[in-house]
Amino acid sequence: MSQTADHRECCNVKRLDVKRIDALLRSASSETCAAGLDEILDEIGFRTLRSLVLRLYVATDIYLAARSFADELGVPDEEFTACFGSADDLEDKLSTVDGTTAFLYEIVEQCIRWRGSTVRDSGSEAVRSAVEYIDRNYMHDDISLTAVACAVGLSPTYLSTIFKRETGQKLSEYLNQVRIGRSKELLCCTSKMIYEIAFEVGFQDYRYFSQIFKKYTGQTPRQFQSCGNVIV
Repeated sequence: MSQTADHRECCNVKRLDVKRIDALLRSASSETCAAGLDEILDEIGFRTLRSLVLRLYVATDIYLAARSFADELGVPDEEFTACFGSADDLEDKLSTVDGTTAFLYEIVEQCIRWRGSTVRDSGSEAVRSAVEYIDRNYMHDDISLTAVACAVGLSPTYLSTIFKRETGQKLSEYLNQVRIGRSKELLCCTSKMIYEIAFEVGFQDYRYFSQIFKKYTGQTPRQFQSCGNVIV
């Protein structure tokens, strides 16, 4: 292909959104990853690219995103390069569009297999760490999925997935459960005002606290308190 044609094609092609590749690696299943990658590649017109240079640009972006993700999972660099070669070797794998696409499928699918293996090996430990962090910090109003994920060294999407799978509830639901459990103790055993209790367990908005409390107990905080409930 001539340099002029390369330049013209380069001007027409859309830029690959690497963030979408990262999201695909973190959230897709082995059954949906191929369709997800197809969607991303189709948006930039990948299958119409005749230029090896442009295919190399796209493949390199995906290769590097996958390598970074694999490193985050704890996959040794030697294992990754044994599967897919080094970045310097990519050009040899990209002689055709179909061959390039097959190579990219292989990278994404293997990363998802590694991710699944990591979840099976360390998911329980990560969830336990998240639960312990919430139990220690539920009273802070800025605690969130993102904050907990940062504390245990995982991405929010990844933590959300394994937390729901292993506990049967969303992380936010567990956080509310802990907060409401503590607020029930304070309502029964102290003379503090309800708004003070709301603040103490991590709610800045008294009305929102009342809504969440009723959702989990069937009563408002005032009703719960006036009934003389005892926490056993």
